[in-house]
Amino acid sequence: MCASAFALAMTMAGTAKAGDVTIDDLANDAGSTNNVLMNGLGWNAQRFSPLTEISTKTVDRLVPAWAMSFGGEKMRGQETQPLVEDGVMYVTGSYSRMFAIDTKTGARLWEYDARLPEGLLTCCDVINRGAALFGDKVYFMTLDAKVVALNKKTGKVVWSKQIDDPKAGHTATAAPLIVPSKAFGPLIVTGVSGSEFGIVGRVEARKVDDGELVWTRPTIEGNVGSLNGQPSTMTGKQNETWPGDLWKTGGGAPWLGGTYDPDTKLIFMGVGNPGPWNSYVRPGDNKWGCSRIAIDPETGEIKWGFQTTPHDGWDYDGTNEVVSFDLNGTKAAATADRNGFFYVLNRENGNFISAFPFVEQINWAKGIDKAGRPIYDPAHRPGDPAKSADGKKGDMIWAVPAFLGGKNWMPMAYSPDTKLFYIPSNEWGMDLWNEPITYKKGAAYLGAGFTIKPIFADHIGSLKALDPSTGKIVWQVNNKAPLWGGVLTTAGGLVFYGTPEGYLKALDAKTGQELWSFNTGSGIVGSPITWEQDGEQYVSVVSGWGGAVPLWGGEVAKSFQGIPQGAMTWTFKLLKKVASN
Repeated sequence: MCASAFALAMTMAGTAKAGDVTIDDLANDAGSTNNVLMNGLGWNAQRFSPLTEISTKTVDRLVPAWAMSFGGEKMRGQETQPLVEDGVMYVTGSYSRMFAIDTKTGARLWEYDARLPEGLLTCCDVINRGAALFGDKVYFMTLDAKVVALNKKTGKVVWSKQIDDPKAGHTATAAPLIVPSKAFGPLIVTGVSGSEFGIVGRVEARKVDDGELVWTRPTIEGNVGSLNGQPSTMTGKQNETWPGDLWKTGGGAPWLGGTYDPDTKLIFMGVGNPGPWNSYVRPGDNKWGCSRIAIDPETGEIKWGFQTTPHDGWDYDGTNEVVSFDLNGTKAAATADRNGFFYVLNRENGNFISAFPFVEQINWAKGIDKAGRPIYDPAHRPGDPAKSADGKKGDMIWAVPAFLGGKNWMPMAYSPDTKLFYIPSNEWGMDLWNEPITYKKGAAYLGAGFTIKPIFADHIGSLKALDPSTGKIVWQVNNKAPLWGGVLTTAGGLVFYGTPEGYLKALDAKTGQELWSFNTGSGIVGSPITWEQDGEQYVSVVSGWGGAVPLWGGEVAKSFQGIPQGAMTWTFKLLKKVASN
């Protein structure tokens, strides 16, 4: 979208005040050096910074500038990415907290703690994955399924809206997305979590000023959306790929949030697993579970969809981020799926371009056909419990990757300099079996059992540099524990990422050679950022072990019980050279 179009959208929403974040600011975030205004370092979510002061030649001088503890007893699961604007860092913490920090000193400016009810039905820990900035507000989502707008100077609540009923299993953990629209001005776009409890996923858009709902788009066919407070259109066609009434409890939660492409003016959202896990009770493709969908921000209509795992039987959520990039003149988008395959799509129409395995020993599918559909191996789909001798447990199979995925939530990065994607991946498999299941509000809706096991003796995690034009793994760096945090790459030729062992590391983006590391004292499951202030480049990351691996990892999780929990924001800069005598 051109600058004049952004300015028009902003004008239609009202006149911005000095110091407010505007649509133009968001449009330029990917190229910004002084601020980090959104999750993904720009709408394209490439997580690439043009800064070069910290480089392959200077990174060995990187030292801590300051660190700030979140404090209290709420230490676990810091899966967040900080934002920076005009000398203030905004960072979310576990248990739905928000902090504002002075970026010069690390001093806490204010803290907001959501008052969470007892007995929340959380699937995958008490994490929060970040915030959004617009105007004079900072926005984030809470575990009890609310979207909250705070005054960014004071931390006071401006408005708060309930998305849905947490007693039914609805939660919210993703960073919201701010997008422009001609009809409504800037919109805040959110998803929801809860597929493991049989909710129906949906995407919502609200006005940034007061949280008024503009449109909703269910992600499972047969469910009707809304526009301006009135029913709009049905997603898909009822019972086309879902039998009976199962679409009413079909899962498909878009729990990771989305990205936006100003070229096509489309919102890209990933959709989670269909419910229940037992695929025999829901024959068919089960659209749009395990998919990527493109939504028109003006209407909430789905413009295209691509399903990575039709008729999912392994919990291979399709929520992973959609990253816009240019591929030999094609407006492309890439996504590294939980199912172990890396997909390249045409982002204008969703047409399939290519797919490559990015983890080893995938066995649930023999490959991907020319249309982009998986070629299933029936021997690696868990058996139907209804056909078992006792009707209680289907045949157990070995499936790779495990349901936590070749890549889970942790975001990858793309460098337009090297033209490589840097993917935090995991090599593991699972024993998996199906069980009978019926839906009950507020109860787990799985119909499956599992045991996760590593594939290799020396590593589970593996950071991989992948060429999207060929699928070639250019280099990989293995890690003993699973990787569960995001990646940052820079024009200084570096790749930053964290490990559960507590290390923030910097690698050469071309070769994968480790050039620097620092132990933060707790496992890193957050995403690093970089920005410039007063002529110096800084790098920040939040440290604090937690997330799905300790909760769902089984034998794998037991191997890493000694990792200490924590909740610290660490910030680094270059040690200035001292003149020699």
